[in-house]
Amino acid sequence: MALVTGGQGLSNGAAALFTALGAESPVLLLSGQAGIGELGRGAFQEMDQAAVARPMAKASWMVESAEALGADIARAIRIAREGRPGPVHLALPVDLLEQRLTASQPAVTIEPPAGTPDAQAIAGRLARLLESADRPLILCGPALCTPRGRSAMARLETATGVPVIGMESPRGVNDPGLGAFAELLAEADLVVLLGKALDFTLKFGGPLAVAASCRFAVVDADPDLLARAAKAKGPLLVERVEGEAGSVLAALAVSPPAPAAVRASWLARAREALAFLLAAWASARAASGRIHPVELCAAVRDFLAGHPHGTLVCDGGEIGQWPQAIVKTQNRIINGVSGTIGASIPFAIAARLARPEAPVVAVMGDGTFGFHMAEFDTALRVGAPFIAVIGNDARWNAEHQIQLRTYGAERTRYCDLLPTRYDEVVRALGGYGALVTDAADLPAALAEAHASGLPAAINVMIEGVPAPVIRRG
Repeated sequence: MALVTGGQGLSNGAAALFTALGAESPVLLLSGQAGIGELGRGAFQEMDQAAVARPMAKASWMVESAEALGADIARAIRIAREGRPGPVHLALPVDLLEQRLTASQPAVTIEPPAGTPDAQAIAGRLARLLESADRPLILCGPALCTPRGRSAMARLETATGVPVIGMESPRGVNDPGLGAFAELLAEADLVVLLGKALDFTLKFGGPLAVAASCRFAVVDADPDLLARAAKAKGPLLVERVEGEAGSVLAALAVSPPAPAAVRASWLARAREALAFLLAAWASARAASGRIHPVELCAAVRDFLAGHPHGTLVCDGGEIGQWPQAIVKTQNRIINGVSGTIGASIPFAIAARLARPEAPVVAVMGDGTFGFHMAEFDTALRVGAPFIAVIGNDARWNAEHQIQLRTYGAERTRYCDLLPTRYDEVVRALGGYGALVTDAADLPAALAEAHASGLPAAINVMIEGVPAPVIRRG
């Protein structure tokens, strides 16, 4: 739940709302607003806040009476959690908040999500489809990419013998955290989407991603996404069901398809592809004498191996992809399908507050760090130490790489930054800061940052290289 002021407070939160929508996170955003009695008269910071937030939320409306506050908040929480989870916004006019109610209000009950009553029947149909396939894949959307959801996916994979893969990255088929997934998807003869949108992350299910004869089955709580899948795949969409993905996933694990040797072989191949890393990374070094992102991530990997319950936060355009490939943790937060960068510092603070006993390491770029560096002050005030590992290439590297690919080196423009001492910025705020120019010093810097008990920034001078796109060919 988040609370912001009216007007620009709401508009400033729009990017965060869109991030929550892409990540399928159930968030309730409450914004203040000019009083109902002043609307339409040129009130201070007056705007139609419900309309502003509506494209970035599952639902958005203005509370119209003080008596309705409790029921509206309960309804908003229910909407945020049910079906495909996501953010909901309520605008709260100030005159309603200041109104005194004389009558006692009835208790409001927040009902848990209902699930899908016919999940078992849906699972039976999916099981028969899976039995008819030689190379099936089950793809799950962001709402299932939580520790609990990933455990459920692992149980489903064990029960069915079918590869079950969670997708939550804006890089989609090129998500480096999924190894050689793109090659695997191209071989599939059946793709089952459980709460996973058929969108740009799957190249819209077109010939650049899947075989021309590949069949699709879609289970989704959003009828609009079912219609979109039907339009995209036509007769190749052999099953289309409106339902809550988690319920169907659990039901399918209980009533899986009959085992088949061909699927066992396919599962082994899939696991090998998803775990694939380029052998050259073991000796990757930057030609410039700076630190290669692989070296940075190897140090983070080794640190978190000593803290298996720790949390990894990944942020940024190019640098943020490297730890997703190299650092494997049970608890991970990324910027999500929206691809919005800059939230890693707030994410890290929230992660530490949610699990105070678990260290948090946030890997980010220097551009990313600039969005919310002042939140180190917040981290100090609320007692939420974490370690920010800043890959500093003095560049907006994602945009730089796009310009290189599109226009060539002679037409790269306006992407350079200064090699700023961000570690000194954090020290000035009262945190721990360290500058690292030699990869051999990274393990000690991480250990010292952790031991400090302070919000920490390790400013790592890296070579600006493209994010990895993993192929075995």
